[in-house]
Amino acid sequence: MTSPELISGGHLVAKALKAEGIDTIYTLCGGHIIDIYDGCVDEGIEVIDVRHEQVAAHAADAHARVTGRPGCAVVTAGPGTTDAVTGVANAFRAESPMLLIGGQGALSQHKMGSLQDLPHVDMMAPITKFSATVPDTARVADMVSMAFRECYHGAPGPAFLEIPRDVLDAKVPVADARVPSAGRYRASTRNGGDPADVERLADLLVRSKKPAILLGGQVWTTRATESARELVRELNVPAYMNGAGRGTLPPGDPHHFQLSRRHAFANADLIIIVGTPFDFRMGYGKRLSADATVVQIDLDYRTVGKNRDIDLGIVGDADLVLASVARAASGRIDNGAVGRKAWLEELRAVEEQALAKRLPQVHSDAAPIHPYRLVHEINEFLTEDSVYIGDGGDIVTFSGQVVQPKSPGHWMDPGPLGTLGVGVPFVLATKHARPDKEVVALFGDGAFSLTGWDFETLVRFDLPFVGIVGNNSSMNQIRYGQARKYGTGRERVGNTLGDVRYDEFARMLGGYGEEVREAADIGPALRRARDSGKPSLINVWVDPDAYAPGTMNQTMYK
Repeated sequence: MTSPELISGGHLVAKALKAEGIDTIYTLCGGHIIDIYDGCVDEGIEVIDVRHEQVAAHAADAHARVTGRPGCAVVTAGPGTTDAVTGVANAFRAESPMLLIGGQGALSQHKMGSLQDLPHVDMMAPITKFSATVPDTARVADMVSMAFRECYHGAPGPAFLEIPRDVLDAKVPVADARVPSAGRYRASTRNGGDPADVERLADLLVRSKKPAILLGGQVWTTRATESARELVRELNVPAYMNGAGRGTLPPGDPHHFQLSRRHAFANADLIIIVGTPFDFRMGYGKRLSADATVVQIDLDYRTVGKNRDIDLGIVGDADLVLASVARAASGRIDNGAVGRKAWLEELRAVEEQALAKRLPQVHSDAAPIHPYRLVHEINEFLTEDSVYIGDGGDIVTFSGQVVQPKSPGHWMDPGPLGTLGVGVPFVLATKHARPDKEVVALFGDGAFSLTGWDFETLVRFDLPFVGIVGNNSSMNQIRYGQARKYGTGRERVGNTLGDVRYDEFARMLGGYGEEVREAADIGPALRRARDSGKPSLINVWVDPDAYAPGTMNQTMYK
């Protein structure tokens, strides 16, 4: 009698990942998980090994954002999994679909105190959409697929799966294991919203004299760029963008606005919020005019109407909803577009006034370098193919007012969790997934320090990028708050860093490094970094006493 063909748990993981379209896992090795590596080799899945599990989890998050497919990180048990918690939490708040697979002691040693045993599932449950243990080897692939399916319930997000060592290493007959087929174990979650509500929104838009729309992260998540562009251009609606929604409209588009949002939200008669919750970034909804009609479009029912009342809520995919609204409004004899000319001119004047106020700092030749000058030089340096990544506090807050990505999906920041340290892992996943793109990353010196050793991983895998450290030897966003609350005599408690030469650090690890102390040298240094073809760090000494308006306006400091 012929013996049945056997397959291990690790190889079942790899087959399930392959079925989901995963071509790369980000990982830090551990004895609990090595059979997954063996399976990945057989399935042609690339294994990118990093120096810290937080980096692996952030990279899986970034992989999802860049590719539109879920990311995957694999870490060992105990401290391997706890090290990845921050990356998973960041993906949870950023609505990024990824699977973290964690090791665990053998089931046969359950509650016996095995090496690195912790209650991972309970720890991950509050920050994931799905958290479970695989109880049997034959169920491994089935539960990996189940976890991916749960990533797309409502707004997307992360899932966690713990696989005990004996479950992963054991072999079962292939016939006993359910291996879901690609494209046949989960359905489309795209929802176009209630047609009656779509018609109502079209009516509101046509009648509005002063509308404004905020295009948030879900516009990129749902790949709604073309639908959003069609809507704002056909109906002549001023658009503001935040998070991953930046770049939906290119700089210079007559409907692209950035610096007049406060004025628009205070004076608009119709405000449409797409794919952004009423969280701290939106003043919990209090920054919107009380007299305006407020419409919210979101993938998650729980987000709609949270923290403030709305006049109309539509739960659905931004791409489908915006396209439907544009179609519903297009058949009108007068869609109101011409009548909104004066409103757009009013907002453009506010934009120009705000820009003129900032120009002295933008063009400043002062030393130390003013942060506005640095981010202006970065903005001038970007091309159509430059993906911009911001990782920091005060310095990235400056960049949010100046840097304008020229294409959709070309802006990356941590999202609403405000996690520092995402920069290097975001670079890693972005450049690996899209080698055709230039990656430009701005770091605060404090933020870079958190995950900066994985700069070596970028060198090892030959992933060139242009990195800039805005170096003020401080955690300056916190320093401002301390000075504001407790006086300048106590502004340097717990927030001051050493004067680190990050350019020398880059060169030590095999990359390109350069120091900049004069504003006129920023542009040439960036171009030399680009031409080097290496991972790079340009260490720019910026003025520690210059604070971004966004930092000074944070409610926690008032």
